[in-house]
Amino acid sequence: MSNPIFELTVKAGHGRAFEVKAGQFLTITDVEGQQAADFVAVTSSDKSEKLSPTHTRRQLRSLFFDVGDALYSSLGRPLLRVVEDTVGVHDANVPACDDTRFTVDFNVTGHRNCLDNMHSGLALHGLSPFDVPEPFNLFQNGPVTPDRRMQVTDPTSKPGDHITFEALEDLLCAVSSCPQDIIPGNGLRVTDIAVSIHAANPSALPTA
Repeated sequence: MSNPIFELTVKAGHGRAFEVKAGQFLTITDVEGQQAADFVAVTSSDKSEKLSPTHTRRQLRSLFFDVGDALYSSLGRPLLRVVEDTVGVHDANVPACDDTRFTVDFNVTGHRNCLDNMHSGLALHGLSPFDVPEPFNLFQNGPVTPDRRMQVTDPTSKPGDHITFEALEDLLCAVSSCPQDIIPGNGLRVTDIAVSIHAANPSALPTA
């Protein structure tokens, strides 16, 4: 497999922002398993155009996405296409955890959270906390129960499970290794997330 153009580690409970160009392939990996990764993106040319779970659900007519599906923007344009997914269980319904999630719901102050994690990098590009899009919660296990309620439980992902997207536009992205350690959602153990960018689809490249 060819070397990535770019790679980074999102440390447990923290966040990072980065850019990916149209035609490149973005892989997000659950390093140790059972770790949710909140993922957001805006277009580089117009940062008011956001990757949108709401618009994606409308285009796909589904709460979930599969290999071959595109993820759409707030203007209804495809921004990413799923080209490989070794786990197949992700969430596009639950908002990012934020300070109020911990202070109001759990009576815990000062807890790290996904909104602040993602905003910390996006702020360097002029985005406010209110500009941070609603996330795709990669690896998060959020089934709809038979009585039509939303549930969040521990991910099914195992060490090394990953998802790869083809970027269809130049994007500014952010990923948070979800800091939730109070209720199920990360196996009650927060761990690292890896990010890599390739010039060609890594799943289609010959192995050494």
